[in-house]
Amino acid sequence: MEAQPKDDLAAASKQIFRWSNALLAQKELCVQGGLQECRPLLKWAGGKTQLLGEIIPKMPKKYGRYIEPFFGGGALFFAVRPAGGVIADSNPELVNLYCSVASDVDGVLAQLRRYQNTEEVFYAVRAQDWTKLPSVEAAARTVFLNRTCFNGLYRVNKKGQFNVPFGRYKNPKVLDEDALRAASRLLQDTTIICGDYKDVLREQAQPGDFIFLDPPYLPVSEYADFKRYTKEQFYEEDHAELAAEVKRLHELGCHVILTNSNHPLVHEQYSPFSIEVIQTKRYISCNGKGRTGEDVVVTVPPKPRFDIRLVPAPLSEQAMLYPPTRYMGSKNKLLSEIWAVASQFEFETAVDLFSGSGIVGYMLKSHGKAVVSNDYMVMSSTFSKAMIENNEITLGVDEALALLEPRKPVDRFVETKFQGLYFAEEDNRLIDILRANIKAIKNPYKRAIAISSLVRACLKKRPRGIFTYVGHRYDDGRKDLLMSFRDQFLEAVNMVNAAVFDNGKQNKARNGDAMTLQRQESGLVYIDPPYYSPLSDNEYVRRYHFVEGLARDWQGVEIQEHTVTKKFKSYPTPFSSRKGAAEAFDLLFKRFRDSVLIVSYSSNSQPTLDEMVAIMARHKCHVEVLPIDYRYSFGNQANRINDNSNCVQEYLFVGY
Repeated sequence: MEAQPKDDLAAASKQIFRWSNALLAQKELCVQGGLQECRPLLKWAGGKTQLLGEIIPKMPKKYGRYIEPFFGGGALFFAVRPAGGVIADSNPELVNLYCSVASDVDGVLAQLRRYQNTEEVFYAVRAQDWTKLPSVEAAARTVFLNRTCFNGLYRVNKKGQFNVPFGRYKNPKVLDEDALRAASRLLQDTTIICGDYKDVLREQAQPGDFIFLDPPYLPVSEYADFKRYTKEQFYEEDHAELAAEVKRLHELGCHVILTNSNHPLVHEQYSPFSIEVIQTKRYISCNGKGRTGEDVVVTVPPKPRFDIRLVPAPLSEQAMLYPPTRYMGSKNKLLSEIWAVASQFEFETAVDLFSGSGIVGYMLKSHGKAVVSNDYMVMSSTFSKAMIENNEITLGVDEALALLEPRKPVDRFVETKFQGLYFAEEDNRLIDILRANIKAIKNPYKRAIAISSLVRACLKKRPRGIFTYVGHRYDDGRKDLLMSFRDQFLEAVNMVNAAVFDNGKQNKARNGDAMTLQRQESGLVYIDPPYYSPLSDNEYVRRYHFVEGLARDWQGVEIQEHTVTKKFKSYPTPFSSRKGAAEAFDLLFKRFRDSVLIVSYSSNSQPTLDEMVAIMARHKCHVEVLPIDYRYSFGNQANRINDNSNCVQEYLFVGY
C-alpha cells in the first residue's frame, strides 16, 4: 500500500475529530432532552449532521425563536430541539411530511408498515402523484422513497416529479418508530410553513431570534448540482438576494448562521462577517475521489442597537488626575459627556485622532482601554508620551531640581530670540537652562515628563495661555501669574508624575498627520479636529508656536523674523477650508468605518450639522447628534476674559 503524505493524514485526523464532535454534540442534546433518537427523518443531500460540532458551538447561548427557512432534513433543528421554533421550506411535499408527523404520527407509522423493499413496489410508489394522496399516506410515501432510493437523494424534474432510481439496499430502515415519535413531540410545538424563505423571514423574524440558513449550495464544480429539491432552481442572483436578506437580518438584530460551499462568491458576499472553511465529506458522489469538499460556516451577530443618550456616567478617579492645561479646544469641560456616550458601547481599543491636550485619550486609558493617541503637534504627542504611553516611569524630585541648575552648556536661544516678548529675563534664562538639561535625559519617558512640565509652566505663566501677542495684556490677576517659573515647573512635574499609571494595556503616543495614520483595529475612534469657521482661525500653531518650538527645540521649523511674535510657519491642514474639512471628514469616516465614531464639532463651524450627518451617513448605518450647550474659554480678544459671551452648541456626532 502506498504511504499517505503526512499532510493528508493530518487532514484526515482533523476531519475525524470534527465528525466525532458532531456525534457527541448530537448525543449530548439527546440525553439532555430525554429523547431516544434525535436523528433527522430523512437522508438529505447537504444535510448538516457532520457539521453539528461546528455549528452548535457558534449558536448564541440565548436567543428568541429558532427559525430555519431552508429546512430540508433539519439536522440542526432535531439536534437542538428548540421550543416554539419556526421551520419552513418551499417544498410542499416536505412540509406535508412534517405536518403529518406532528398531527398523526400513528397514521404515518401505519402506512409505512405496508411498504416492502422491492424494486416493483418502489417504482409503483414513485409513480404515484403525492398531491392526490391523503396527507398521511403522502408523508409515508416520502419517507419510504427517501429510505429506499439511491443514496437517499431527493430530486425532482422540472414537472416536480420525483425521479431518483431504486437504491437496491438489502435492509434499509424504513420504519424508525422511535425517531418518528420523538420528531412528532418536537414538531407539535413548532410552527411549520410552506413558503419562500424571504416571505417567512419578513413575517417571522424579530430582533434577538436565531436564524439558520442552509440554502442550495453554489456549485464548485461542473457536476456539483444538488439544488433541485423543488422544480424551482436557485441561481447566483438568488444568492445575491439571500446575502441582502442576511444583511437586513443583521441590521434587525438577529443572530444568523449560514452554510454554503467554499465558493469565491460566498466570501465576497459575506466579507463583513466571520467565515470559517470546514473540510467535509460528500455522501452523494459517484466518484469516490470526489467525496470530499469544503463548506463554509458564516456567523453573523446581531448589529448592536443603541439609544444614544447623555446618561451620566461617572468618570474614573484616575481621569481626574490629568493635569489641567489652558489649551484651545481642550475637552476638559466635556469629558463627562464624551464618556457618557462612549461608555454605551463595548470596545477595548480606542484611537484619539487629534489628541490636543491629551485629556480624552487619558480618560479612555483610565477606563481600561488600549489607546493610540495621535497629534501633528509635537507638544501634544509629548503630553501623550508622558502620561498615556508611559505606564510606570516618573521623574524624581531630585532629578527635577537638578534640571533647574546650569549643568550643561546653555545656548541662550530663548533669552536672545524672545527677549522682552513673553517672559521676564530671569524666566527666559531658566527656560534655556531647562532646555539644555532636558536634552541630556536619556530615558524617553523622563524626557517627555520634563518637556511636558516645561510647556505647562510656560502656559501657566502666560495670561490666557497663548502666544498671539507680546507683553502682559489680559493679566487677570490669576495666582498662576504670581508664582515663580521655578515653582510652576516643579508643580507641573509633581502633577505629571501623579498622572502616570499602568492600565495593563499597551498604549501608544504618535506624532503625525491624522490623515496619514494607517487604519487601526479599533473599537472606537474619537475625532476632535481643528474647527473651521470663516469668522475665526483654527491655527493652533499660531497660538502655541512658542511652546511647540520648545517641544521641538525649534528643530525643523522656520522662524518668521519679521513677525512681532517670532512665530514660525504653520503646518498645512485640510481643516483650514470648508471644502478641505468636508473631504477630510469623508476620508477619515471611510478609513475608520468599522469603528464606533465619536466626533466633536461646533455649531458655529463648517461643514454644517446637516452636512456632517450626510458625510458620516455614507459610511455608518446609524448617525446620531447630541447637542451640548457650551461656553468657550477663548473669545474675542477685545473683551475681558470673563466677559466673553462666546456661547455655542458643541455637537457630538456618533456613528455606529
